[in-house]
Amino acid sequence: MEKWIEELFTGDVLMDAASRFGCGTSHAKKLGDFENYVYEVHKGEVPYILRLTHSSHRSKGEVEAELQWINYLHKHGMNVSLVNDSETGNLVEVLETGDTHFFVCLFDKAPGKPVMMDDPLFDDDLFYKWGKLTGHMHRVTKGYVQDENKRERWDQDDVLDYDNYLSSVEDRDIIEKGRLNKENIRGFKETQDSFGLIHSDIHPGNFFYHDGDLHVFDFDDSMQFFFVSDVAIPLYYSVWWKFRNETLEIRSRFGERFLIAFLQGYVAECEIGDEWVKRIPHFLLLRDLTLYTIFHKKWDLENLSEREQSLLTQIRERLHRDEPIVELDYDKILTEVRTK
Repeated sequence: MEKWIEELFTGDVLMDAASRFGCGTSHAKKLGDFENYVYEVHKGEVPYILRLTHSSHRSKGEVEAELQWINYLHKHGMNVSLVNDSETGNLVEVLETGDTHFFVCLFDKAPGKPVMMDDPLFDDDLFYKWGKLTGHMHRVTKGYVQDENKRERWDQDDVLDYDNYLSSVEDRDIIEKGRLNKENIRGFKETQDSFGLIHSDIHPGNFFYHDGDLHVFDFDDSMQFFFVSDVAIPLYYSVWWKFRNETLEIRSRFGERFLIAFLQGYVAECEIGDEWVKRIPHFLLLRDLTLYTIFHKKWDLENLSEREQSLLTQIRERLHRDEPIVELDYDKILTEVRTK
């Protein structure tokens, strides 16, 4: 979280936020503070997830659009965490902090546990279920219409204005690659079957495994974008987290295995055209560029930790030499998916 926002966030703010939903903070447990403040709080003995979003990050309308969609998905059988009304019947409560605000909401706590990269559960069966969950979400969403509250389109995200955050000298070629890739993606045709609301961040940190099912949460990055991005991002993060220090060959071998199982699950719920699968490299590159820019936006570049420096350097070097996170034979993958 940016330092100036940290200075606004106090124990009194947390207590006020929780009380709006009838929850206490005596045993509050911080779960995250990268883009939102996220806490486990309790109402009696029941745990809930309290989230505070600063007004510099999202508008009230954007937060409401996200929460309305989540409850729509829940109503249509998705394993997502229901959003609870406040004591006064609001999905979003507004807390004033000087000239700014925190937007507060409360979610049911998802059942289950995370699946770590070295867990035996991190295998083809999980990848299949992951794809099936994503396909189910897209199929349900194709019938969803946003009201006056809308999530932004993907190309309204400020981190895609690369020259606002990257060095015009050191990263000149990366800025140009980002501009060209953005224009290429903008050229893809938007239809009801290809474009709509997506989660945009379905990685293992954002779902739990419980009794053989996956329960997805953290829709803060949801946006209007091509559905295939929700296929590319799980592929990207699975490879990046598990094999980012390995060669392109090793990364790609795992990536092929992952994508075959994931797509087999996806097409069991929702059709996807071959041409979209073959466009996945554009969305993998977009994730590289987005992460690289976010790191520049969020981190103190003069005081990077060893881990932060490693992550930043790896992406920078790959972008400079045009090396993707994976290099796959998509025709071969599609043949495997369609014949099983």
